[in-house]
Amino acid sequence: MAPETAPETFAEVVCSRLGDDAVGLRFEDRQWTWDEVVREGAVRAAALTALVPEPEGRQVHVGVLLENVPDFVFWISGAAMAGAVVVGINASRSGPELAHDIRHADVDLLVTEHRLAHLLRGGDHGVPDHLVLDIDDAAYAEVLAPHRGAAVPERLPGPDTIAMLLFSSGSTGAPKAVVVGQGRLGRLTDALVDRVRLRRDSVTYLCMPLFHGNAVMLNLATAMRVGATVALTRRFSASGFSEDVHRYGATFVNYVGRALSYVLARPEDPRDRTSTLELAFGTEASEADVARFASRFGCEVVEGYGSSEGVFRIARTPDTPAGALGVAAGDADVRVLDEATGAECPRAVLDDAGRLCNPEAVGQLVAIGGAVRFEGYWRNPEATADRVRGADFWSGDLAYRDEQGYFWFAGRSSDWLRVDSENFAAAPVERVLQRVPGVLSAVVHAVPDPSTGDQVMCAVELEPGQTFDPTAFAGFLAEQPDMGAKWWPRFVRVTDRIPLTASNKVDKAPLRAAAWVTDDPVFVRVGRTAAYVALDAAGRAAIEAEFAAHGRTALLPAT
Repeated sequence: MAPETAPETFAEVVCSRLGDDAVGLRFEDRQWTWDEVVREGAVRAAALTALVPEPEGRQVHVGVLLENVPDFVFWISGAAMAGAVVVGINASRSGPELAHDIRHADVDLLVTEHRLAHLLRGGDHGVPDHLVLDIDDAAYAEVLAPHRGAAVPERLPGPDTIAMLLFSSGSTGAPKAVVVGQGRLGRLTDALVDRVRLRRDSVTYLCMPLFHGNAVMLNLATAMRVGATVALTRRFSASGFSEDVHRYGATFVNYVGRALSYVLARPEDPRDRTSTLELAFGTEASEADVARFASRFGCEVVEGYGSSEGVFRIARTPDTPAGALGVAAGDADVRVLDEATGAECPRAVLDDAGRLCNPEAVGQLVAIGGAVRFEGYWRNPEATADRVRGADFWSGDLAYRDEQGYFWFAGRSSDWLRVDSENFAAAPVERVLQRVPGVLSAVVHAVPDPSTGDQVMCAVELEPGQTFDPTAFAGFLAEQPDMGAKWWPRFVRVTDRIPLTASNKVDKAPLRAAAWVTDDPVFVRVGRTAAYVALDAAGRAAIEAEFAAHGRTALLPAT
């Protein structure tokens, strides 16, 4: 449980650990007490003040281009105390993209490491060389040396100042820098402690990237709030996950996207069934993976809905049906609204198999009156305006709400498909495909139809050692009572690895762009039968001729 006095800012959360001699951070074979973590932060706060004068009209911005290493934690702590803004830089972006992100976020000081510094070379990021610090250089220690022993700042920033700029995952377009205020992060940390059930004796395993809100909000900040121990690893590794859990005695892990799938694809460790894990908390895992992970590690897995924008949360309750998101947390008024009219969508009607009978129930998740809690995107008024309509906050995520009031995720706002004049969302189709034996991950997206609307295409990644059997695939789909007649994929792409963003969320953009023009094996459905055949050059030529016959050649994927 969180201490009784609620923090007003994240800086107060950091400073609350001053004098705490319990182990706060473990990394590889080293460890730091929480008191040492705070004091390392104070060193960086003092160095930052000495190196960078405060710009006119805004706070100092510190760009952090690091993997999950202790210095990332120290800079998050130091910047919070100094009233500076930490800008998490996504190392999976290309050099030009990184340069754009750094300039866009007005970074004044840039912290990196040897293994990532090459991403900055030759880039027009705008940060002077003397303000680019490489933590692996001897010069870095020299920069910090004069400030060793620095006291924690006497005056902490107020709740209206910015704590972080966290770039969105980019799963629905170009990443946007979400503004995260000191006050919001402090209050959110207090609320999330109970949600993820952290205690003083908890050990959190932090393997999701610290440049993403999921890792900061669900793991680092909450552990800091109660004084739990954080076991930090450079990056998520499916092969190293189990060993790390047993090595550190981890009781809690946060995850995003396909992380559980990749862990489950690795051979089971005999110790897994009696592991110390108590809770895995995250988003976007399939029902099958949730059940398998819980069984394998003897823990509870809880799916939730939230975002870096932090306007509202949806949480599961004991009565929430399997596969549903749950209900809005707290007193938030969350509804499903029609994207075109703004009217509330009708409640979903589900048949005995759980299939949605009225597609018009799908709309966008909207927090009524929630715009006041949205702090916006840094220097991006267009994207900010896209989320705000009057007093309401539009999330950009699709959902439907059943007659009992439970929300069900239906994909991103770009995940609509229109097949034979019927509109439906991708997520319900994906839930069926992910049950196919041998399928590790399945992603559904629209491709153009030769005459009108869309066709369904899916990309599947198979479990290790499995091969794609089109007959078995079609036979399984035919047996599923919740498989809609128009949901059947016209094309099935079998790929070695589904493309992901750096935060493990599926990146559908390259899949949409390539469609069926790929070196991966692609199978095409034979008419409306339950049969699939391999797509060859003759088949592709026939498809192109069909598009030409309907004057829709411009919609063909680039070759």
